[in-house]
Amino acid sequence: MTTQMKTQLEFAKAGIVTEAMLKAVEGEPLKAEELRDLIAAGRAVLPKNVNHSFPVVKAVGQGLKTKVNANLGTSAECCSEELERAKLKAALDAGTDSIMDLSTGGDLAALRAFFLENSPVMVGAVPIYTLATEMTAKHQSLDTMDADLLFRSIEKQCSEGIDYMTVHCGVTLASVKKLDSYERVMPCVSRGGSIHMHWMRKNNRENPLFEDFDDLVNIARKYDVTLSLGDGFRPGTIVDATDGAQLEELMILGDLARRAREKGVQVMIEGPGHVPLPQIQANILLEKRLCDGAPFYILGPLPTDIAAGYDHITSAIGGAVAGAAGADYLCYVTPAEHLGLPNADDVYQGVMAARIAGHVADIAKGLPGAMDRDRRISLARQKLDWDGIVRESLDPDLVKRRLQVTQDKEACSMCGKLCAVKISSLI
Repeated sequence: MTTQMKTQLEFAKAGIVTEAMLKAVEGEPLKAEELRDLIAAGRAVLPKNVNHSFPVVKAVGQGLKTKVNANLGTSAECCSEELERAKLKAALDAGTDSIMDLSTGGDLAALRAFFLENSPVMVGAVPIYTLATEMTAKHQSLDTMDADLLFRSIEKQCSEGIDYMTVHCGVTLASVKKLDSYERVMPCVSRGGSIHMHWMRKNNRENPLFEDFDDLVNIARKYDVTLSLGDGFRPGTIVDATDGAQLEELMILGDLARRAREKGVQVMIEGPGHVPLPQIQANILLEKRLCDGAPFYILGPLPTDIAAGYDHITSAIGGAVAGAAGADYLCYVTPAEHLGLPNADDVYQGVMAARIAGHVADIAKGLPGAMDRDRRISLARQKLDWDGIVRESLDPDLVKRRLQVTQDKEACSMCGKLCAVKISSLI
């Protein structure tokens, strides 16, 4: 495989509309030239590795529809390619815009190859997981991690075709010191963040992803991989939200994002996490201010901690508020969050919940055409047009299964002869 001379960001800065940009605006309220300008300004990204061909190309950022990602992958306790195949199908059936492979069990290279070959949407990964999993399998302590091995693993995954990757560059000696000065209930809930912090404390050394950030950027530029700057100190409970440790890391990520863009590498910023509802908007505004409008990729956020088993609903509430405030990319949360590895049904429910949140956010953002489908389904309801209701629903198959129409087809079983729509239409 060969690498291109320019990245999507460099093409955009040169005023060039690429084929990928043309694909990415299909179904969007933007023209390709507008997307190009947003990419050039760092306010949108188009994750597409030069070594990865896939049909459904999406862009993330300002003026675009709110996108949804589904985390897939194995664990050491539950490793089945058959299950991952079912989960991928469920995510795609539910309409996800992206998948991430977070596998930490089994043949990781084979799993990445499976996702890259079978996903029609962009694929992300967290490269530190691969190295940590390999070391654990060999009974090696994580504090013996070698920085060169980490960068080689990153380049290998880039060369394989990963379109964007989470890198925890903001977990630094300075941000760890800030974390230690706060009495968090849950100091660190990020797997990647905890691995880096453990290594730094054991070795009394700076995070190599921060110290040698230029090397990371050079690798990403070679394959046009979008860097998703991870939030290693995201709050894992609402009582820890928006503290100094979280904000210290965010400021570091803003500086690194500028450095990456200067070298032609696309960047998005990852965000919380567990955040009380009144603080969500402030978190979005802070990211946009500190990171020059870079696309914001958020997990949830979850505005309460007590909804175990229902966290897809919790995250949809937080995601809608965050999206309305300007968040660009929602990482789904499934009903299995905090409980175990999700199954295919969990994945489906998680994507659907996040898509609902994203659509609500698009309406709130005032995106052109965002309410068109809502108007069409409302017209169908007024006409008691059951086929139209099914067609315009977010989940037509579910509506077909749940719809209970009366024998005369002039009402559903909820109201029957006392259907308000039918009565108000009688003149």
